[in-house]
Amino acid sequence: MSGAVRYRSNAIVELMQMPAAEHDEAWLKEALQQAVMLELATLPPYLCGLWSIKEVDQGSDVFETIHEIIFDEMSHMGLVCNMVTTIGDAPRIADSELVPKYPGPLPGGVQPGLDVFLSGLTKQALYMYSRIERPEDPVVEARESGTSIGAFYTAILEAFRSRPELIKGTRQLTRNMSAAHGVGNNVTPLRSLGDVEAALRVIKEQGEGTSASPQNPFPGAADEMAHFYSFREIFHGRKLIRVSDDPPRFDFQGDEIPMPQTFRMGTVPAGGWSAGGVPVSEAVQHDLTEFNRHYSSLLRFLERAWQAEQPGVASQMLNRAVVEMINLQTPAQALMDTPLPDGSGMTYGPEFRYVEEGP
Repeated sequence: MSGAVRYRSNAIVELMQMPAAEHDEAWLKEALQQAVMLELATLPPYLCGLWSIKEVDQGSDVFETIHEIIFDEMSHMGLVCNMVTTIGDAPRIADSELVPKYPGPLPGGVQPGLDVFLSGLTKQALYMYSRIERPEDPVVEARESGTSIGAFYTAILEAFRSRPELIKGTRQLTRNMSAAHGVGNNVTPLRSLGDVEAALRVIKEQGEGTSASPQNPFPGAADEMAHFYSFREIFHGRKLIRVSDDPPRFDFQGDEIPMPQTFRMGTVPAGGWSAGGVPVSEAVQHDLTEFNRHYSSLLRFLERAWQAEQPGVASQMLNRAVVEMINLQTPAQALMDTPLPDGSGMTYGPEFRYVEEGP
């Protein structure tokens, strides 16, 4: 095993290198903690991209696509947390050692060479988003080497299949989201191997599609693409369409997808704006502090939700986390509407820094 859990490590790569016969309960617990960290790591970059879209374009296809992807990722994190608790463990979420750190790599060495950062919606950001979601063998564009998120989840599925007796169904949370966000977006209890298999299929195929199709099999709207292909469509500015049936071939030759108007949020330096040497006014510091306070409370409520023994308490903690999620947007967009003092035309943005709970 890779020792103490930390955000920046090569733990997932090391876990994947272990023989399948050694994918025991300890392996599964460590793998699922890494998966929780991985799901959480995707949300801040995607949220910055979404919030940077100006109000005039908040009904655009690009806005709606990213909005739905974010809700998919939230449900994925909930399902992974249910996997952690169904085998008798508890997810660690509100921990300064484990929360996402930007810019930098994804947890565990997934998608090696990828630098994940916080900025507004740009071509560079869209390229980064699609690298996060990239399948091992996409139906369009070249295959790349390195551990993918989908391959990691396949290994987790096989570990569950080899040890189904570990599934106890303890401390399972429920959140009904399919009415607003599509089939497969519910956080459901995982009390059997079949439940776990269904949850992992949703997580993998919403992100990567299938080996034969780029479409999301669990869509919020008709003909919705899996996350990787949606981000590539926006990056290329064209819809992905089938251009040949024999052999089947897809290309970005469909209808044009215009980029929305956005706030020009700059890239947050390591450790935050001040740590990166950017002057921060009292007003900006107020918004940064407010955002980080709500973000940190959100993580604490999520952690407490999956620690709670009583379903009523767990539901209450989850509801409070949702409120804190809503509270993030106002300070985030206030920051994105405030120019940096260097005359670049870029703006501030949220740091997503975890702060400990006060006395």
